[in-house]
Amino acid sequence: MKYLSKEGLEQIKKELEELKLKRQEIAQRLEDAKALGDLSENTEYLQAKEAQSFNEGKVLELEELLKNAVVISKNGGSSAVQIGGTIEVSSQGEKYSFTIVGSEEAKPSEGKISNESPLGKAFLGHKAGETVEVETPRGRVTYKIIAIK
Repeated sequence: MKYLSKEGLEQIKKELEELKLKRQEIAQRLEDAKALGDLSENTEYLQAKEAQSFNEGKVLELEELLKNAVVISKNGGSSAVQIGGTIEVSSQGEKYSFTIVGSEEAKPSEGKISNESPLGKAFLGHKAGETVEVETPRGRVTYKIIAIK
């Protein structure tokens, strides 16, 4: 299963539609290249075939993702950390805000952490006021959950 927000789901659908439209462009490139003659030494044809292969691979990947996607919703009012929830935590005098998202949407630089990451896994199921310890590359770090939004 892959977890996606509503926004993430719409973004994936939009990308898929764009790739499907690109099929026509690539098919036209292939036809134009075929008209040039000998395909064994036709660079334009080989590049178009490569583009077609890449495009089709991405289409299949996104279709599979959509088939297995579970749409997550904001969990406002929940007493425990869940996928889709935003939490405020403190560690070593610093405050942080994290939103727990599926791995497809994770962007740690924006505070969106994957439910599959060590940090995301550590927070899931815990409640406000609880302390969570996480093993990081820099050693063990302790976080206190201040609020769940």
